[in-house]
Amino acid sequence: MTEQDKKKNKERPKYNMWQNSVYMICEAWEVSKSVLVLCVLLAALAVTNNLAELYIAPVILKKVETKAPLSELILTIVLFTTVLLILAALTSYVSTNTVFGRVEIRLNIIRKIHNKVATTSFPNTEDTSILKKLEKSNMAVCSNNQATEAIWDTLTNLLKSITGFIIYLFLISSLNVVLISIVLITTVLGYFINKRINEWGFYHREEESEYFKKMNYACTKAEEPALAKDIRIFGMQPWLEDIFNSTLRLYKAFVARGERVYIWTNVIDVVLTLCRNGIAYFYLITMTISAGLPASEFLLYFTAVGGFTNWITGILSNFSTLHRQSLDISTVREYLETPEPFRFADGADLPKNQNGKYEIQLQDVCFRYPKADKDTLNHLNLTIHAGEKLAIVGLNGAGKTTLVKLICGFYDPTHGAILLNGEDIRQYNRRKYYGLFAAVFQQFSLLEVTLAENVAQSDENIDIAKVKRCIAEAGLTDKVESLPKGYQTHIGRKVFEDGIELSGGEMQRLMLARALYKDAPIIVLDEPTAALDPIAENDIYLKYNEMTSGRTSIYISHRLASTRFCDRIIFISNGAIAEEGTHDSLMKINGKYAELFRVQSKYYKEGGAFDEE
Repeated sequence: MTEQDKKKNKERPKYNMWQNSVYMICEAWEVSKSVLVLCVLLAALAVTNNLAELYIAPVILKKVETKAPLSELILTIVLFTTVLLILAALTSYVSTNTVFGRVEIRLNIIRKIHNKVATTSFPNTEDTSILKKLEKSNMAVCSNNQATEAIWDTLTNLLKSITGFIIYLFLISSLNVVLISIVLITTVLGYFINKRINEWGFYHREEESEYFKKMNYACTKAEEPALAKDIRIFGMQPWLEDIFNSTLRLYKAFVARGERVYIWTNVIDVVLTLCRNGIAYFYLITMTISAGLPASEFLLYFTAVGGFTNWITGILSNFSTLHRQSLDISTVREYLETPEPFRFADGADLPKNQNGKYEIQLQDVCFRYPKADKDTLNHLNLTIHAGEKLAIVGLNGAGKTTLVKLICGFYDPTHGAILLNGEDIRQYNRRKYYGLFAAVFQQFSLLEVTLAENVAQSDENIDIAKVKRCIAEAGLTDKVESLPKGYQTHIGRKVFEDGIELSGGEMQRLMLARALYKDAPIIVLDEPTAALDPIAENDIYLKYNEMTSGRTSIYISHRLASTRFCDRIIFISNGAIAEEGTHDSLMKINGKYAELFRVQSKYYKEGGAFDEE
């Protein structure tokens, strides 16, 4: 098997068109059965309307040929007009009402995707292949025209075309078999030739996407408020315009290439239509001359031949559309069914612990990121005792954050084990394990909701008294109560016009209040104050220390002075514990920790004096 064949097999969707159609029908049956009923009704109305339009002219012409009374002719016209009006009204009504159920089904799939995003194992959130499926899944549900909703139009049109094909085949079955065969052959041949030509755009969609991406990037950057100062100071406007214009020129050339290909579609359509209609005309005219075929029947048969062609084209094109939509739906299903490396509902409950104390132990732990050529952590052994204040320090890139993610259960070690009270955490329900931790990471999960909701991390059953207590312990009461809406003040201005922006220090205190509100037995701080100056960081860490008394606390920092108060400090270097002890004992060792501390202490000034204590 060639590399190209292997790639094709690898990219082949897990589910085929029929499986995905059944999947969507099952979704409809579960969420909104009316969608299925309305699809059938819409198809029936469309076919009935088409038949009414097919017969109206021949029937009226037949009345004229037979010299029917004027009243009968008018009655026939009124009858057909009434039927067409009723069918149009019913079609419009049903079409309008079917939208609600279809949207509900798509929203249900969106909920499933969002639930998967929020609950999937953490390594899945960093896997590029899974993230690509997520991106495609979001595209498949982002609008009414995308696959997870548009498929109902396709299935309706397919049902309509198949029904119309059968009815029209019965209508023209009395005509010459050769004529019917010619109509079938020219229609199918034209469809597949045109399909092959029109696939040029599909095969070049990545190239087109790149042009749009670059033009959109230039436009977005030019509109960003954060870039407004740089555009003016550095004169970036001509540069951004040149990026956009040069890409636009390339895109215009791309479109021109496509149009030169697509012109053959029109040529082939014209040739095949002339052949098909010419033969049909010739046959029907011959029948009219030789067999006395009435003009009304001539019109009926000729219109039926054209309609028969349209039904065949409709079947083929709708199957093609269904196939493309199936690819998107398959991607959604594959993302939703992404395997979980962690155990959740099938995992064991955490060990019962009456005093709420938990000891975490890392045994000979190694960890290597996917596709990395070496381990980030090497044969690391560490025990974090219940109630201990542990600092993890070291230079950037030493492995501090990776170690914290292992402790928190975001990763499993590639070698060794992480134990909770002596038991491997891989056996437990990972969500319940997460419940042991309250953490503040470098990137905050701050939502633009009320201040109280940010502290409680919920919009219901908020214990406002507890919120106020945590805010007070974090030293933010004066700020909050000075705001017009107090604890109901909105944070941020992207969603709410009355939202406020907090300073870096105030944000840190809000994060502390959130951690306190959860009341978890283990507190983790992963360099959340890295953007603050050393003195402000030190003040925040001391506040955390004061408020988390009695709990296991893990502090991560590359600024050594901020964690001097901890019971134990481990200095990480090259993925291993290089030194371990209290601040004083590590200074006496006069090793890497002491050397780095002395370098950093020169910059820790307060009141104009060096703070080296």
